Amino acid sequence: MHELSLAEEIVRMVESSAARDHFSRVATLKLEAGALAGVEVAALRFALEAMVPGTCLEGAAIVIDEPPGRAWCNACATEVTITTRADPCPACDGYPLKVLQGDALRVVDLVVVEE
Repeated sequence: MHELSLAEEIVRMVESSAARDHFSRVATLKLEAGALAGVEVAALRFALEAMVPGTCLEGAAIVIDEPPGRAWCNACATEVTITTRADPCPACDGYPLKVLQGDALRVVDLVVVEE
């Protein structure tokens, strides 16, 4: 379950930001886990919720958006939505597809509480 190590890294990054930018509490953490990122969102949420007690994220709302995978089909010159990297083009059944978005896990926004 690599979601545990992902959650550890997210908490570490936020705690480092808190130390650097002098805030002690986070109100909202917004993440983006694309459909092609290889992240099980429920497992990531579980891991984050288990790790935040005692950190600046304790009590924070954790929002995880799941954008679809988007790719460019070289065969028919069309931008398409895909659910896995192995999918053929849904428009022409062709290959190769170049992934354009939905393949990353990233912190999108961090709303902090000034005290």
